Amino acid sequence: MALLVVFALLCLSCWVSFYFILCIVNGSRSYEWNCRLVTLVHGILAVCITSYIGYVDGPWPFTHPGTKNTPLQMSALVVSLGYFIFDMAWCVYFRTEGPVMLAHHTMSILGILLTLWLGESGVEGCAVLFGSEITNPLLQARWFLKQTGRYRTVLGNVVDISFVLLFVVMRIFVGGTMLYCELISPRPRFFIKCGGVAMYALSWVFMVDIVQFAIRKSKSWHKQQRNQQETVTANGYVLKND
Repeated sequence: MALLVVFALLCLSCWVSFYFILCIVNGSRSYEWNCRLVTLVHGILAVCITSYIGYVDGPWPFTHPGTKNTPLQMSALVVSLGYFIFDMAWCVYFRTEGPVMLAHHTMSILGILLTLWLGESGVEGCAVLFGSEITNPLLQARWFLKQTGRYRTVLGNVVDISFVLLFVVMRIFVGGTMLYCELISPRPRFFIKCGGVAMYALSWVFMVDIVQFAIRKSKSWHKQQRNQQETVTANGYVLKND
């Protein structure tokens, strides 16, 4: 356990150092810009490691929940633990996130700590980490497009649609299946099952926001299409009169 604590502190130091290096290199950018770059890197790294764990290294999380942690699972969880502590502190200090995101970070930190302390259910932890972070690059891309004035383009629409679809598939359908396998299995501890229920419930809170966003986006798109059609019709009428 002492080795895990040292490793976690080392990972936290690495994420903090990476952030400050970005602040120095990208001095013209905002603090949030550089923090989101750190978030993007963590999302890509977490998805790559956890996908390897789930699809190659094993075991399969849907059939073997509650099994003993492997060294690779613990490494992935500790790396993400360091990131979540950094990002939680950053969000609290700069007050950029609401209670839902802070609750997500808090549950992620507590879930990882519990998994490491028990020495089991690392495969579920990595699966949850994979499902949570796979939409992260698209979320960060959306923010960067907004900051650079490229959001209201075809690329922005592609990013939004991809994010919504991926979130629904991974966090709701696949996440629901994972939770079901967790609950019916006799191996995982009761506290781990409670954590799974809490994370899935939080996904539905995010889902409500996403549905509201999708409705607004659809209305805005239809309004834009209608305005363009009216403009084309009006221009055609003017040309015909001429």
